[in-house]
Amino acid sequence: MTVTVVLADDQPLIRTGLRVLIADTPDLTIVGEAGTGSEAIDLVRATRPDVVVMDIRMPGMDGIEATRAISRDTRVLMLTTFDDDEYVYGSLRAGASGFLVKDMALEEILNAIRVVAAGDALIAPSVTRRLIEEFADRPAPAAGRSAPASRHRPLDGVTGREREVLTLVGRGLANAEIAAELSISMATVKAHVARLFTKLDARDRVHLVIIAYESGLVAPPRS
Repeated sequence: MTVTVVLADDQPLIRTGLRVLIADTPDLTIVGEAGTGSEAIDLVRATRPDVVVMDIRMPGMDGIEATRAISRDTRVLMLTTFDDDEYVYGSLRAGASGFLVKDMALEEILNAIRVVAAGDALIAPSVTRRLIEEFADRPAPAAGRSAPASRHRPLDGVTGREREVLTLVGRGLANAEIAAELSISMATVKAHVARLFTKLDARDRVHLVIIAYESGLVAPPRS
């Protein structure tokens, strides 16, 4: 099955590089390119791609606002230079399913597109720690879904075992690691994660990480 991709970046050279890379990959196909967030939204509505590779900083409507508009219908993989970009936290809340750093190896970029298209979430290893710190240190926006920063998000209907699984997801453990930590099978872990998605109305694993912090199950890292 071919994964359809829209590229959204205001730098033509970035789009050209990705286009050339993807053109040589049989299981990925580019169905459109956009230079602004509003163009990306129009393209998504016209082509209904599996994944949008979205730059965060673009003129006019940025990648975060565009992601907020399309993330319920299309999976979004943010493209960022994290060291000088303070908007990664906002894109998580907007519904992004993953993050790429522009200097990642080309094969890693291709794999990230496949991972997100398959319904999982991915964060570049170099981004993870600072991303979590950024999230943990900031209160939820007033218009957001989360509870105010002064109190934790409730986990209504979540069982004790599911809380344990959510805690480990929030710490960044993969399913196999969770299974080993709790001495349960991989199938059981997957079942717990699936129930957490449903009970917490979570889009994907990245969203579960957010909820783990908002609920107070995972504490922010301290230097």
